[in-house]
Amino acid sequence: MKLLVCPSGFKGSIEPHTAADCIERGIIRVDPDATIRKVPLADGGEGFASALTMATNGKMRYLSVIGPVGAPIPSYYGILGGCGPKTAAIEIAAAAGLSLVPDHSRNPCVTTSFGVGQLIAAALDEGVQRIVIGCGDSGTNDGGSGMLEALGARLTDKTGKVLARASGGQSLTLLAHIDFSGLDIRLKDVHIEVACNWQNVLCGPNGVARVYGPQKGATPEQTERLAGALDNYARVAHETLGIDISDAPGTGASGGLGAGFILMGAELRPRYEAIMEYFNLDDLFDDCDLIFTAEGGIDFQTPRGKIPAEVAMRAKKKGLPVIVLAGTIGADADVNYEVGINAYASILQKPMTLEDAMKEAERLLMESAECAMRMVVVGRKLASQAAAHDASNSFVGRK
Repeated sequence: MKLLVCPSGFKGSIEPHTAADCIERGIIRVDPDATIRKVPLADGGEGFASALTMATNGKMRYLSVIGPVGAPIPSYYGILGGCGPKTAAIEIAAAAGLSLVPDHSRNPCVTTSFGVGQLIAAALDEGVQRIVIGCGDSGTNDGGSGMLEALGARLTDKTGKVLARASGGQSLTLLAHIDFSGLDIRLKDVHIEVACNWQNVLCGPNGVARVYGPQKGATPEQTERLAGALDNYARVAHETLGIDISDAPGTGASGGLGAGFILMGAELRPRYEAIMEYFNLDDLFDDCDLIFTAEGGIDFQTPRGKIPAEVAMRAKKKGLPVIVLAGTIGADADVNYEVGINAYASILQKPMTLEDAMKEAERLLMESAECAMRMVVVGRKLASQAAAHDASNSFVGRK
């Protein structure tokens, strides 16, 4: 058989390339002669940089940056392979991701995106002409102010004092002026594309602080404080830079990092439109018989742009079957049959805590892939027997 393995990651547990390796091992335990093509995919969150770099045969770069809680952390970005302008792939989750914030430190009033700016600066040091950024899975809510600070912007209060370095979103309540005169001049010569959630906005009742702040650990009081801080940020940006970031599409992506990207001249793109282009999804399905994909969960929201559904909709046009392996099966998951997913299964084998499931995720995914592949082999044998039986009856009928 010829199989395409194109999983997303399991957030906080397995990155896309590791998921692809696990599925491959499970398949080979059943069919050692299978031809397997692995194309790890990512939706802009964890694993985006490595998946895109691997897909283009590029190279990863490793460095230390200031993490979301203000301490140095190991991080990375990729330099893409292939023709065209020299391009860096960056995921904000590698410098400001929620998984980098310990449970006891989850307070988006103080987490910072400073490390994202450091990743961009490192890519600029390599002389890149283009930067592709995956904007998802953040643990911050600072409107990208930390990132801008790392790139040379000055954010000051009404006395002219610079806001506390990498101090988080709550400091924006004191913001009175934004000065871009010191912003890294190399940014003007680099095209930056940001794959983000197009529905997220910075301010208002559906602004990022109110929608996502509680998920990042904010109390109700902290949530309103952050919302007010971002309102002030948008007001000052409009007054001092002439740019309205209050409710433009994508401005609320990743705790308002989308707004910060707009201020520095980047182009925001709906993440799945961008991802389809970056990963050439429409060209994945040549010369294969079966597709395995995977994600942390599958439910009624999966058809709204999640990777398993995006893969399945395109595979369906080619008449190819798709199997999804998921960490959890959520409400109304059966709607996914309508978009081209032929079968789905949870990798869990027994009741267990989330912590245990995450620790065992690689083994569980491999064994789940093996189990699914054994069922495929059974189905092929039954189909072969049925075909032989029909042929035999046809021969008897002719006699």
